Amino acid sequence: MPDLLLELFSEEIPARMQAKAADDLRRMVTDKLVAEGLVYEGAKAFATPRRLALTVHGIPVRQPDLKTERRGPKIGAPDAAVQGFLKATGLTSLEEAKIQRDPKGDFYIALIEKPGRDAIDVLAEILPVIIRTFPWPKSMRWGARSGKSGSLDWVRPLHAITATFGLETEEPDVVKFSVDGIEAGQTTYGHRFLAPAAISVRRFEDYEAKLLAAKVVLDPERRKDAILTDAKQLAFAQGFELVEDQNLLDEVAGLVEWPVVLMGSFEPEFLTTPAEVIRATIRNNQKCFVVSDPKSTDKTGKLANKFILVANIEATDGGATIIAGNERVIRARLSDAKFFYETDLKTKLEDRLPKFEQIVFHEKLGTQAARIKRIERLAAEIAPLVSADVAKATRAAQLAKADLLTEVVGEFPEVQGLMGKYYALAQGEDVSVAAACEEHYKPQGPADRVPVDPVSVAVALADKIDTLVGFWAIDEKPTGSKDPYALRRAALGVIRLIAENALRLSLMEVAASALAGLPVKPADAQKLPSDLLSFFADRLKVQLREQGARHDLVDAVFALGGQDDLLMIVRRVDALGKFLDSDDGKNLLAGTKRASNILSIEEKKDKRTFDGAPDAALYSLNEEKALAKAIGEVKAEASAAVAKEDFATAMSAMAKLRPPVDAFFDKVRVNDDDAKVRENRLKLLNEIRSATRAVADFSKIQD
Repeated sequence: MPDLLLELFSEEIPARMQAKAADDLRRMVTDKLVAEGLVYEGAKAFATPRRLALTVHGIPVRQPDLKTERRGPKIGAPDAAVQGFLKATGLTSLEEAKIQRDPKGDFYIALIEKPGRDAIDVLAEILPVIIRTFPWPKSMRWGARSGKSGSLDWVRPLHAITATFGLETEEPDVVKFSVDGIEAGQTTYGHRFLAPAAISVRRFEDYEAKLLAAKVVLDPERRKDAILTDAKQLAFAQGFELVEDQNLLDEVAGLVEWPVVLMGSFEPEFLTTPAEVIRATIRNNQKCFVVSDPKSTDKTGKLANKFILVANIEATDGGATIIAGNERVIRARLSDAKFFYETDLKTKLEDRLPKFEQIVFHEKLGTQAARIKRIERLAAEIAPLVSADVAKATRAAQLAKADLLTEVVGEFPEVQGLMGKYYALAQGEDVSVAAACEEHYKPQGPADRVPVDPVSVAVALADKIDTLVGFWAIDEKPTGSKDPYALRRAALGVIRLIAENALRLSLMEVAASALAGLPVKPADAQKLPSDLLSFFADRLKVQLREQGARHDLVDAVFALGGQDDLLMIVRRVDALGKFLDSDDGKNLLAGTKRASNILSIEEKKDKRTFDGAPDAALYSLNEEKALAKAIGEVKAEASAAVAKEDFATAMSAMAKLRPPVDAFFDKVRVNDDDAKVRENRLKLLNEIRSATRAVADFSKIQD
């Protein structure tokens, strides 16, 4: 079957847009093909700085013929309805229609046959629409046509369109269409400087090979591999190691069509600046990689005074001019960074704090200075709960935000926190205090590390809980996909801090304490901690689901009420999951569900509940007596185990209910003719439900 080759050749596409644009092109074309009945075998999209390309393999030569039936009016309907039916279906008379028998009457049915079109004609129709409606985040118009209504919007000026369709064994045809005066053809262009001449292409294999010969590597993954391999080898050849940076690699691969890796250097005196600042300077300003010196005695790997750049051309001078230009810019940037760093060191962190009085954190939550005071107080309260030194936690909370006012962080926001650590160490602060300045922001995502130093943990919890409680108090909660204050991330951070450090603390109490320090009080202040706890429950479900646990087990544990110790919730969910994976757990769940279903039906019928202890004198069957005895024993044993936080033992106790529950449902008729016996047996079923609630609400667990 034929293949499609499509290329959209333009001026430079921003690197950050290329991957999504390639995916959008593939999705839009293939979705349209499928909608038109042209089911393909495979598709792959590519992007370089100057082109988007797509190949779709195995497209049928022609659409399938479509046969559809259209129901018309009843026999004997008014002539106007009949004529409208004939016109809509293309029939010349009712003799061409079938008659369908129906209980409501006999109806005319038209059999409409729509012959399929050639795939190349379908492509000529859908491709211009896709190009005109392409979802660029930002686009532009250009040239004389730009002022006319309906002129093309594209990310950068579009110069050429290549579109061919045909079998591998035959000369492909051009898909004939035009967009804004640009005619689709078979002509593309190679590297802007190394091979700028026009190139005639036929199908994808020919296209890719000719581009490679014209110094264009089409596949971005191939460009990344080439850059990474060459950079590592170049660094190794001079006794260094490349400091890998996946995000930078992705960006650089989108800036070049023919990657050429070169190495430059800068003066060793700049190495007195923190490595992260050097890296940020070189990365942000020149899109270059840094290298480390493996011979350094610094265990973290000290940077070398070298950098690796990726050019887009094979220069006749071996890249000397390109290297010199980058060295000149990097030298100036590093000089600025060194000046900023040395200037920052002249002012102590605490001396910067008064400036926060003029900086508003949020109009309803006060200044940044007021927020720092709240974090200090909360960190001091949390410190004993996490085995942290109160004085150190208070000091760390006081200084943690101060680096936001430094010159380096103003220039490179991504090193906030980290620079706070460097400045704290430079002014002689305790190591734990300095570490907390950096780590109180963590974890910032599922892949980020969790602090383990107690001082860092105390300040990180205080920072995140103050944020959550504050925005909850002013009713700025996340809605749908919108979360402008990253409250979901903050809640997940709290969960990970507690779970991975095995911390025991009451979220309700901490939230209430944070609420007490706010400058505003919500209308329903008493309800806020419990509302926030529900939010934590939802985030915990996400966290556990990512770890392979079932979210319904979280519901089953939270449904018991009063559960705000996240560590115990996680442990109880884990024990419950293991129990339900066993045969005893599965069968007990089935029995409990059966009991709950019967109770629900009977409670609805009688419009009452069946609370209260059953009357032992009304037990007439051994199975009733055995179940009642087992419930009493299991309740006591499970409750005692839960009180000791031994959830595995509590689950083992629950397993003892399985045989008497099974026997009860096998031998006992709950809805006995005697009303008193029926009520007593329903109360016994309620006891089953009550007994299992010692560990979880089984009604919340999905089968």
